[in-house]
Amino acid sequence: MTPEDVNTLRALEVSLWTTETRFDPALMEQTLDKDFVEFGRSGRRYERAEMIFPADQMQPIDIRLPLPDYSVDLIAPDVALVTYTSDVRYDGTVHCARRSSLWRRVDGSWKLRFHQGTPV
Repeated sequence: MTPEDVNTLRALEVSLWTTETRFDPALMEQTLDKDFVEFGRSGRRYERAEMIFPADQMQPIDIRLPLPDYSVDLIAPDVALVTYTSDVRYDGTVHCARRSSLWRRVDGSWKLRFHQGTPV
């Protein structure tokens, strides 16, 4: 895994939490793998189509950046596991979770294949 890959994956993870990029349907179409699935912090399963929001649904995301405990591990050629802690604030409460994202390189671009949030 090159330093460029580590930086690219960090930028992609942050883009999932930054209001302007998270609610950009074209960017999310490029970022999420065609077979993407997520198990949310709540335990709910989300399919790819549920995770691409139109810009008119944009809501501010209040998350602590940079992402705490950020780590990248290459687990197979062109497959990376990213882990970190998320501190998201909503409803006047901080909601913390351990996050894991499975990224795979497809035609030279990293695609998010799987994401999971576990409450802490």
